[in-house]
Amino acid sequence: MGAVTDDEVIRKRLLIDGDGAGDDRRINLLVKSFIKWCNSGSQEEGYSQYQRMLSTLSQCEFSMGKTLLVYDMNLREMENYEKIYKEIECSIAGAHEKIAECKKQILQAKRIRKNRQEYDALAKVIQHHPDRHETLKELEALGKELEHLSHIKESVEDKLELRRKQFHVLLSTIHELQQTLENDDKLSEVDEAQESTMEADPKP
Repeated sequence: MGAVTDDEVIRKRLLIDGDGAGDDRRINLLVKSFIKWCNSGSQEEGYSQYQRMLSTLSQCEFSMGKTLLVYDMNLREMENYEKIYKEIECSIAGAHEKIAECKKQILQAKRIRKNRQEYDALAKVIQHHPDRHETLKELEALGKELEHLSHIKESVEDKLELRRKQFHVLLSTIHELQQTLENDDKLSEVDEAQESTMEADPKP
């Protein structure tokens, strides 16, 4: 078998003693020293065992104090970690709020961009049409022309009405003339018939 390294010895001590302070060993040593002190035969040996017990107790008290300090430090670290955890949670919540706000700003920016694009498109269409002043001038000119045409229409309608009346009078006159001519033809036929009768019956 190979030689046992220092790392393996330290690892075994950590597994046996917990944190490596050797409390179990000191307690066992203290018990053995107490038994030896109780069974000591001479005063010098009892004093020596007594000093060893005091030394072991001092080491145990130091180890206990060290353990308490480590425990307090661990508690403070845990409190610090909880504080940091809460700060991280608050930071995450704030980041989520900022992300939501950024999303709203992005949507608003997209709407503004879309509106600007539509505005530019309308502006290009409007540029191809005359401005409002010119349009009003054209509308005014068209209004005057429409008014003039309306007068012409009224004048034409008046003339047509006059011509219609004149044509009606003309037709009435032609009808009367036709009646007169027909009456004249009838009278001529009667006269001719009378003359023929007179010629056929001579006087005696």
